[in-house]
Amino acid sequence: MKEKVTVIKVGGAVVEEPALLDKLLDGFSAVKGYKVLVHGGGRSATRIASRLGLESRMVEGRRVTDSDMLSVVTMVYGGLVNKRIVALLQAKGVNALGVTGADMNLILAHKRPVTAAGVDYGWVGDVDRADGETLSSLLTRGVVPVVAPLTHDGQGHLLNTNADGVAAQVAEALAPYHEVTLTFAFEKAGVLLDSDDDSSVVPHISHSQYLAMKEKGIVSGGMIPKLDNAFQSISHGVRKVIITCASDLSGTAGTTLE
Repeated sequence: MKEKVTVIKVGGAVVEEPALLDKLLDGFSAVKGYKVLVHGGGRSATRIASRLGLESRMVEGRRVTDSDMLSVVTMVYGGLVNKRIVALLQAKGVNALGVTGADMNLILAHKRPVTAAGVDYGWVGDVDRADGETLSSLLTRGVVPVVAPLTHDGQGHLLNTNADGVAAQVAEALAPYHEVTLTFAFEKAGVLLDSDDDSSVVPHISHSQYLAMKEKGIVSGGMIPKLDNAFQSISHGVRKVIITCASDLSGTAGTTLE
């Protein structure tokens, strides 16, 4: 029987606000068994870029990353945010190891090509593969990986990579070795019928239900790529995906996709 692994992705205001982050990490520390934390940090990157006189440009929710912006996101994601989380987890008795995709060749990606509409995202990566065997070996040695959303192309270039996509690829890579649950933790209580009403959580969603909800506009914006990643992960061996509030990682709340 495969050992269970929980992959949790956290981002948004949860990463930026000390009180919210501390509560999230308390919940993460309490998760039983093997676990991996994947984090974002876009708001911090935007704030620090502004201090440096760099304008943040977003296209369809993705950060356009020139060489200067790549330096910022590397410092923020791989340094400030990642090591802060690692230090906080160590204080809670969790033996965390902060990594990027370049460390131990964990996540290989390619530079996103210019789109048909002429959008050049710069040093933005789309993941080709994650090394589930190495990640599994870390877990079995009692290490808890904390993964920053930076990958590499094998040619010496770091790539800014969407954290939801990184979490999904990490979960899929671990699926041959473990029974994997992937949790997307953020500010909302789950997938909502009404974005202004946290009590309108949809407890379970099938792929056909999701497609109907998307067509009707019930789910939109940033929730669409999150759900797309979730159902792709399920089709690639991930046992279950949960979308929930970062303050409750018990697995009993939020929206479950199976």
